[in-house]
Amino acid sequence: MRFSRVQPWEGMPPRLDCRAPAHDIRPVIDRISTSGHGLPALNARSRDIFRQIVDAYLATGEPVGSRNIARGLSAPLSPASVRNVMSDLEALGLIQAPHTSAGRLPTELGLRFFVDAMLEIGEVSEAERQAIEAKVAGSGRPRSFEDVLGEAGQLLSGLSRGAGVVLTSKQDARLKHIEFVQLEPRRGLVILVSQDGSVENRVLPLPPGLPASALIEATNYLNARIAGRTLAEVRADIERAREMARTELDAITAQLVDAGLASWGEGTERQLIVRGQANLLEDLKAIEDLERVRLLLDDLEGKKDVVDLLGRAESADGVRIFIGSENKLFSLSGSSMIAAPFRDGRQNIVGVVGVIGPTRLNYARVVPMVDYTAKVVGRLLGES
Repeated sequence: MRFSRVQPWEGMPPRLDCRAPAHDIRPVIDRISTSGHGLPALNARSRDIFRQIVDAYLATGEPVGSRNIARGLSAPLSPASVRNVMSDLEALGLIQAPHTSAGRLPTELGLRFFVDAMLEIGEVSEAERQAIEAKVAGSGRPRSFEDVLGEAGQLLSGLSRGAGVVLTSKQDARLKHIEFVQLEPRRGLVILVSQDGSVENRVLPLPPGLPASALIEATNYLNARIAGRTLAEVRADIERAREMARTELDAITAQLVDAGLASWGEGTERQLIVRGQANLLEDLKAIEDLERVRLLLDDLEGKKDVVDLLGRAESADGVRIFIGSENKLFSLSGSSMIAAPFRDGRQNIVGVVGVIGPTRLNYARVVPMVDYTAKVVGRLLGES
């Protein structure tokens, strides 16, 4: 497993970007640099006890007591000695007691420490790779890229029992054809066809007195420039032509071209796909869990905040993990997100795939799944 350091959140231990390339497993990281964060290196006994607390929480969501921990330790240790270590871990802010007489749970700081310093992540098995590729690629069936993204979100939702999320930019779609059609004297329709087969329509106002020939001229002008290119590339090309005074259009047709291109630039730069929200309602153990999920579903409804958070994952080289109140979006619901960027054929980052769920997500399993799914989506995008 390959790890690379990224900038830490303020007041939190350093975070890792985690990549899971094929046939590359490294041993668990033995230590992290905690200088400046008030977290000294834990000795072997403390790490063993802390790992058991975290593992129990990730498996069941329940606090674990000193007696159960003592039974699971590799070296004999009395429950009283375990309680002393737990007291030290609690003083460091790594664990907490939900109730006075209860066992202990990891805090968000503890989960961050665990993910960065102790999490063991393996590779995706050959059978899992084949399943991911068959699901996302659709066994060779011709489909639009939006269908591929939807399958990726659905797949990650099923694997994680959380919500699968995908963020991409329609600006990055490779274009095939555009056409302007007059609906009424002052209203027109612009039709955009992408190379992946997707078709989108926009209604736009027409300048007064626009001749029918201007619609044909605008259509021909853009079709001569858009094939295989993105909207951003087409806009840049037209702008360069204007700067060099090489425009081939009269003023009224140029206005129509601008309006047609702009109709895809308003509110459609970022496309968010969410799959499997119903998974979040499974395995609820208490009324507190129901309230947490209600808040998380509210978070997902506020798509702008989800888009902003996923956008922050685009700067990562590999998988990025957001835990609880490290970000404003999940500060109330106590949720986590695991996300990885995917790239086009030119190796430009064009989107993010990920999973949102409770903080007790199975990080060791979900991280390599997200990473590999992002690579499959990127490869399919490069082939389209």
